[in-house]
This record gives sequence, C-alpha cells and structure tokens, in this order.
Amino acid sequence: MTVFCYHGVQHDWTSPLNTEPDVFARQAAWISRRRTVLPLVEAVGRMDRSGRLPRRLAALTFDDGLENLVHHALPVLIRYRLPATVFVVAETLTPQGRPVDWIDTPPPYPLTTLTRDQVLQMAEAGVDFQSHSWSHLDLTTLDHGTCVRDLRDSRELLEDLLGRPVPHLAYPRGRNDAGVRRAAAAAGYTHAFTLPEGPEPVDAHGLPRVGVYQGNSMTSLAVKAQRPYLLVRTHPAFPAARGAVRGVRSLAGRG
Repeated sequence: MTVFCYHGVQHDWTSPLNTEPDVFARQAAWISRRRTVLPLVEAVGRMDRSGRLPRRLAALTFDDGLENLVHHALPVLIRYRLPATVFVVAETLTPQGRPVDWIDTPPPYPLTTLTRDQVLQMAEAGVDFQSHSWSHLDLTTLDHGTCVRDLRDSRELLEDLLGRPVPHLAYPRGRNDAGVRRAAAAAGYTHAFTLPEGPEPVDAHGLPRVGVYQGNSMTSLAVKAQRPYLLVRTHPAFPAARGAVRGVRSLAGRG
C-alpha cells in the first residue's frame, strides 16, 4: 500500500536520513514477508486516484544516490529479491561532480555519491535508476524555464548513461508546487514523487511516498505500511497516533 522512501544506509551516521545497515536488513526482511514489492514502473500502473497501491503491495525507493547504497543496501536487496529504485542527483555523475551539500545533518566525514560505474553495476543487478533533479535545488524557488532545464538535463544525462528512458522524478526534499509539477511534465517525466507531511493534491506528477527515518521501530514501519498513511505523519518529528500504533503493534511483532 506504500511507496517507501529511504536515503542513506550507513554505519555510524546519526541523521534522520540514515538507516543503520542492520536495521535496514531487518526492515527489508519484514517488508519481504509482509508485502509484495513491485518495481516502481509497475507500481505506478497499479495506483488508484489517491496515489495508493492496492492492499499488501509496496515499492522501495532511495533518494540522493549515496555511495553507501552499493555497499549496504544492494546486498540486502539481492538477498530478499526486492526490486528498488534509486533517485540520483544527475550532476553528481558529471566529470566535475557535485558535493553532497544539501543534507542538513551530515556525518563528520564527507558523504560520497555513486559513481557512474557503480550505477551501472547496480543497474546490472536489477536496481532501477530515476531522476532526483540535476543539482538537488529547491525547485519551488526556480523560474519555469530554469526548472525545466534542470529537470530535462537530469533526465537526458541518465538516459544517455543507462541507455533507456527515465520517466520518473523524485522532487528534492519532496518540495513542489503547481509550477514545479508543470515543469516536470514539460521536462518529459510521466510521473513524479513527493514526500508529503500533510494533505497534498495527488496527480501523476504528485504521487505520495512515505519516508523511513532513523529511529523508526518495526511498529513505525508497520504503521507506515498501512493504507491511510497520509493520516500518519511520516517525519520523526511527527510521531504516529497512539491508536494507529496499537492497531499495528501485533503486525510489527510478527516481523
């Protein structure tokens, strides 16, 4: 019922955006037992008008394209045969690169992103790659033409690298408005994904995901896997309602 959104999977990084590798492995095991995980391209075809999947279906996504994914997430995805999509910041794959300066809670060491070779390695293993924009800017601050160029340049670089269409976009930080959605469509994306913390309009360029953050328990994961997940705040600053937690505590215990 949920499109899950992860970011980093790394040891010794205290950040809401990071999941410890052993925790991710336990969560992946729970998801593999309790849900049928679809490739994202298949999932978007199964969504209803509210952007939700039918009962007991899910999809896995990762934002930012951090290098730790190839070391700590990929082996787990292979072990449990879980399809997943990584949304990458295209400028990080250019010769000049792009520092990871958009994360508010970085570790005490520099974060690195996947190289072109690592992207191709993961793609060969079955991981899907889609766009997370060109430079991870706040797209709502850009004029229409600049926004379209940013998103189109990202799509075209990834298509050249992967040799296939890249129709999906995840907005940096989930930030979007009507103008950004129009720019995403003009840049050639058929679908785009958000990270809502409350009700947002849902359409093909505003499909909701639910974030998984450091400190989320198995009970929290079970809450987020329930159909009305927009009723449960997804960021750690917004704990789930007690009634919802009680309602799924037994499900988490079985995981």
